[in-house]
Amino acid sequence: MALTLSSHSTLGVASLLFISFHIAIISSQAAIAATADEYDVVSLGAKPDGVTDSTRAFVAAWLAACSSKKPATISVPPGRFLVGGATFSGPCKNNAIRWRIQGVITAPADYNVLGNVGTWLLFQHVDGMSISGGILDGRGAALWACKASGKNCPSGATTILFSNSRNIVVRKLTSLNSQLFHIVINGCQNVRLQGMKVFASGESPNTDGVHVQLSSGVTIMSSKIGTGDDCVSVGAGTTNLWIENVACGPGHGISIGSLGKDLEEAGVENVTVKNVVFGGTQNGLRIKSWGRPSTGFAKNILFQHAIMSNVKNPIVIDQNYCPNNINCPGQFSGVKISDVTYQDIHGTSATEVAVKFDCSPKNPCTGIRIEDVKITYRNDQQPAQASCVNAGGLAFGLVQPSSCL
Repeated sequence: MALTLSSHSTLGVASLLFISFHIAIISSQAAIAATADEYDVVSLGAKPDGVTDSTRAFVAAWLAACSSKKPATISVPPGRFLVGGATFSGPCKNNAIRWRIQGVITAPADYNVLGNVGTWLLFQHVDGMSISGGILDGRGAALWACKASGKNCPSGATTILFSNSRNIVVRKLTSLNSQLFHIVINGCQNVRLQGMKVFASGESPNTDGVHVQLSSGVTIMSSKIGTGDDCVSVGAGTTNLWIENVACGPGHGISIGSLGKDLEEAGVENVTVKNVVFGGTQNGLRIKSWGRPSTGFAKNILFQHAIMSNVKNPIVIDQNYCPNNINCPGQFSGVKISDVTYQDIHGTSATEVAVKFDCSPKNPCTGIRIEDVKITYRNDQQPAQASCVNAGGLAFGLVQPSSCL
């Protein structure tokens, strides 16, 4: 027998379905909340006064989160937290640890505390972690001044190092005034940096914004970087690197290299740099290698959609890098550079030579492609020049300065 419902009965069923649906949502949210652990560094003893050493509380929060079998959140509330050198090691029992940072994490004022440690905040052997928000203040100005004075100073510390880790996401983190490199990615897979702000004085030594080496699947997106060294530096063994929507300056530009420092060295390949802006930097898009024997290489590189504003060396390949001319027999780089594309590059050069390919006589650059490039000298007042040594390739479309390939 067919069952018929009156309109009133239909509303009743709809209401029941509506209520059941919302009960299901609430139950689901409760279940999610119940499955996540949260550790507040203040509840573990950290003091948001910028003076009290909170290192132990931060490490305790990490140990608890890493030991949890459920997803875990480490919360850093507003305030300034003094943290000395700290190591956060895996492997962990879960692969969903989240740092939610609202405050400022500050290094010790005395640069000797971290001076020869090498790294301020080290993450190693971690699989599955995100960092959201916050400011890291490396307080490096005093050490920079020490170095500028010519005194005997410690080398300094990298602000944050991700080593031998995978599946890492960092969003909207600000890094200020690092003693040395701000962010280093070493031996990692699948790392994403997005919405980053990295700043230090244009006169600060060796304060690279992001350095990547021996890593695969790294993405750097929608970030502003201005330091005293490279905005992004790409070291040996980097593959499948994607850089997009980055504003660079002050600094030394985006650099692949220096490569070829070691005789036996992994290569760099499949690198994309697109939608980038350079303002007043020493270099724009640079590849550099030591002028000495090496098994290293750089290939399948795409530089696309870049704007230069008063950049000293907008496009440059330099295979004769050799500080103080030490340990560079014959000045011949063994690094092989091939299949490099420059597409849609526009702007102004601060020097007359806007495009310079100075390649190795032993391993000339091959497969260079230039397409739709227009760079002028001194704010469009004079034509720029191009220089090619041991470089081969093709030019397409409008190319200014005129191609020397």
